[in-house]
Order: sequence, then structure tokens, then C-alpha cells
Amino acid sequence: MNIEKRVRELVEEKIADKPNLFIVDIKMHSNGKLIVLIDGDNGLGIDDCVQISRHVGFHLEEENVIETAYNLEVSSPGIDYPLSSTRQYAKNIGRNLGIKMADGTKREGKLTAITEDAVIIEEKVKEKGKKAEAVESVIPIDKITETKVLISFK
Repeated sequence: MNIEKRVRELVEEKIADKPNLFIVDIKMHSNGKLIVLIDGDNGLGIDDCVQISRHVGFHLEEENVIETAYNLEVSSPGIDYPLSSTRQYAKNIGRNLGIKMADGTKREGKLTAITEDAVIIEEKVKEKGKKAEAVESVIPIDKITETKVLISFK
């Protein structure tokens, strides 16, 4: 049985009545660490993490899915975790993003909107001898290799 697949089913079962929550990633690491990353359109509460953890842990034990000792960790992705779904992009509208493109270039700007297949950012573009201008750019999601939220401590 595929552990990650079973854990996904258990998490989906537990969050079925909470449409604002969604799975970001589930990974079973060789060191026995089972990581479940959940996010919410309005954030994720500690209570949700505890309930999901208990539900998953109980069923994994009951079904004896994992033969060896493991450590179950349920949390929201950290700020340094790349965005991976349109729902994650949507909850970060208004924030500055650093985007790595498939061609190796990097883009930076404020996320203003998201469509099914593109992100729209406001970039500062500076032409030689002119003042920097804010330009709206539409970036196809399939041309993006990684997107992270940029945190400013100014």
C-alpha cells in the first residue's frame, strides 16, 4: 500500500467538512518523518492540525500501514515553502513574489490576480535613462518553476 496515497485519503476524509482547507503536500521521508502540509484559504488553526494528526495517526496505527517507527508532522507550509496551487496563489494576492522562470530568469513583483493558468504581477520595470515604471505582467503558470512569497522586514 502506498503510504502517501493512504494518508491523502485520510486527510481528505477529515477535511471534507472544511472546504476552506486543502492539502499542499504529503511526503514520507526515508528517516521515518511523515510530513503533511495543509493550508487554508483563511489560514490554518492549530486545532485543525491536531484533529488531522489524531485522525491520520489513529487510522495508520489501526491499519498498521507503516511497519517501522515514524514521526507524523501536520502543519501549514512555512513562508519559505514554494507556492504550488492556485489556491495558495489566491491567498497571497497583494504580497510580493519571487518567481523563477523555466528559462532560468527571475521575476519579482506584487501579485495582483490569479487566473486558471496564469499569475498577474505588478513589476517595476526600469528602462535606461527613465524612471522605474510599474507594469502589469501576465505570467503563464506552466512557465514557472518556483514561486516564493518575499518577506520584507523594512
